[in-house]
Amino acid sequence: MRILVVEDSVRLREAVANALRRSGYVVDESGDGEDGLWQASESNYDGIVLDLMLPKLDGLDVLAKLRQREIETPVLLLTARNRVEDRVTGLRAGADDYLGKPFALEELLARVDALCRRRFGRHSTTVRVGDMEIDSDARRARRGGDPLDLTAREFRLLQILALEQGKVLSRTRLEEHLYDELASPMSNVVDATVYQLRRKLRAAGAGTPLIHTRRGQGYVMEESPTPDT
Repeated sequence: MRILVVEDSVRLREAVANALRRSGYVVDESGDGEDGLWQASESNYDGIVLDLMLPKLDGLDVLAKLRQREIETPVLLLTARNRVEDRVTGLRAGADDYLGKPFALEELLARVDALCRRRFGRHSTTVRVGDMEIDSDARRARRGGDPLDLTAREFRLLQILALEQGKVLSRTRLEEHLYDELASPMSNVVDATVYQLRRKLRAAGAGTPLIHTRRGQGYVMEESPTPDT
């Protein structure tokens, strides 16, 4: 999943971005409001972590302009202003959540994960497809009760496919969720990750295939007997 972090403090921005990346998120970064607004308007993000006190354009103005442009990406506001009236102002401006500084990175990760699930219309931390179960909070997946040993990137790809089960997702869309703007992935990187996921899913049990190829379109996750192509 792809997250934009807009924070002018280099130290805090890097800490947040690195924590998200370690959890398997794709992260883009911005240090001011004008650039953050441009990035948020030009790319399809699953969530935005937005500081209120920003140079060039403050966070509330960024948020207001995004909502005026009908960009409904979930936004988590970060701020040292932690009074009730400040939180109410942010939420009324269109924020989906609010986190006061200082904060624990684990709490931020949990809130970002909740925002991303909400974007896919999910509130439960658990997603099931057939005999496979994904626990978003624990960042674990099982099939037939057996744990799947997944890399952070494999887990995120599996999670995206499961959250969008029944929908065909193009390689381009999946790639956007797997690599940030600094990466230069090879053209077959999505196919390679899907291959590894299929191998691990097969090893975990004798259930039917869950990830299916739609030739010329992309991949879909569903519990159907449709053979992979």
